[in-house]
Amino acid sequence: MKAAAHADGVGLQIVSAFRSLDRQVDIIRRKIDAGQTVEEILSVSAPPGYSEHHTGCAVDIGTLGFDSLEEVFEQSRAFAWLTEKATLYRFFMSFPRDNAFGYRHEPWHWAYRKA
Repeated sequence: MKAAAHADGVGLQIVSAFRSLDRQVDIIRRKIDAGQTVEEILSVSAPPGYSEHHTGCAVDIGTLGFDSLEEVFEQSRAFAWLTEKATLYRFFMSFPRDNAFGYRHEPWHWAYRKA
């Protein structure tokens, strides 16, 4: 998919991919230490054992000129390309606006799904 985007003049960068349970715990601990509430944290981060990143099938995607892991990614050519073509490669945006899971909209988070 990255090569196809590149061929179309669009740069995709993997910001985050596989994440172990220990890494997920570290992320949550760091956020707690920074003063975030558990409610705030769980609106954007799955608890250990529940993240799509644990499966190895989820990636957070970025592109040059746009802050990583921010909604502004939605304004990029990379996001437009993904919206149009990612399903050809069996990638889907996991957390669109008003998603059923209750997570914050994450236009950068895409997961591979088998047929």
